[in-house]
Amino acid sequence: MLKGKANAMYKDLDPLLHSQVRLSIMSILVGVKKAEFSYLLENIKTTKGNLSFQLNKLKEAGYIKIIKSFKGNYPLTTCNITEKGIKAYEVYFNAINGYFKEFKEGQK
Repeated sequence: MLKGKANAMYKDLDPLLHSQVRLSIMSILVGVKKAEFSYLLENIKTTKGNLSFQLNKLKEAGYIKIIKSFKGNYPLTTCNITEKGIKAYEVYFNAINGYFKEFKEGQK
């Protein structure tokens, strides 16, 4: 019975953010507010195709905005986190912290 009670205390996790690459993107953007594609690629260590795919998922959810422009003669993609994205990240972060808190309390 206690097991059921403990499970009821865990909040659902946003499946969109429960992906390593998308969570990495959001974690970077929460700190810097906007970042170039190349910066994300360098720091996340994934492929260009996968990063593009994951960015589009976040864009479709309204968590980020993607701005296409040029830097000199070269295309430049910049990603900005939105208020909705910040809120979703905070909810996810707090839910994960709740899992850790429940685990620690269960260890006592």
